[in-house]
Amino acid sequence: MRVSDAWKDYELIDCSDGERLERWGDRILIRPDPQVIWNTPKRDPRWKKADARYLRSNTGGGKWDVYRPLPDSWQIKYRDLTFNIKPMGFKHTGIFPEQAVNWDLTASVIGNSDRPLKMLNLFAYTGGATVSALAAGAAVTHVDASKGMVLWAKENAASSGVAEKSVRWFVDDCIKLVEREIRRGNQYDIIIMDPPSYGRGPGGEVWKLENEVYALCSRCAALLSEDARLFLLNSYTTGLSPSVMGYMLGSILTQSFGGKVTSDEIGLPVTASGLILPSGATSYWRR
Repeated sequence: MRVSDAWKDYELIDCSDGERLERWGDRILIRPDPQVIWNTPKRDPRWKKADARYLRSNTGGGKWDVYRPLPDSWQIKYRDLTFNIKPMGFKHTGIFPEQAVNWDLTASVIGNSDRPLKMLNLFAYTGGATVSALAAGAAVTHVDASKGMVLWAKENAASSGVAEKSVRWFVDDCIKLVEREIRRGNQYDIIIMDPPSYGRGPGGEVWKLENEVYALCSRCAALLSEDARLFLLNSYTTGLSPSVMGYMLGSILTQSFGGKVTSDEIGLPVTASGLILPSGATSYWRR
């Protein structure tokens, strides 16, 4: 498992009975996690002193139960990057901290390159990977179907001091943008994507991961430069295992580009137990 263990402003303190106890800067939040199926003793006193807890509704969704006043947003840092945290209506905060291990991988590829690299970030959310890649020196095309998420990503870029770097921001359906980029003859050295299990584009387009991801990855291969360096696919969909993603990327990329595909879970260290909480799966091709 590849572990995001370099955080200082984020900490997974404990997890038990379907919940995570987390520190986001100086704020303590409790959030649901359906894969935490064990019920171990909650000995850390912060379980009873959290600032807020997200409570799921039996009818879907949920709400934050706030015990101490929370600001509308606050900031946390990862290495030299700064991110704006905002408790959202569906338990999220705007950052998936386990993704830091993928940010570091991408930044390493960029930093070790003998030339400037272009990166395409699809389903780019609030821009953690975009901000990291800009800081490392890449030119980035950032694409997400949500205008609000793209605005949030711009805030993160500004907070991290990379807003003036070479970046293009698109509020668009990722499949449609890929097809346009192919027609325009644009190419990229790095392509990364973190597609949702299910979603809708800005024009109501329906996305269902298992029906679309192979075709999308195949089309994205047409956007890779002759000297491409990295193609990374992340997923939180239960049925899409690292091995399945690895087989898929290998069948699409290795015959034409050579290189090697690596697949594994990504995870976060749990302070209370010393164990690692699996938090997603990533497969990546690298030259």
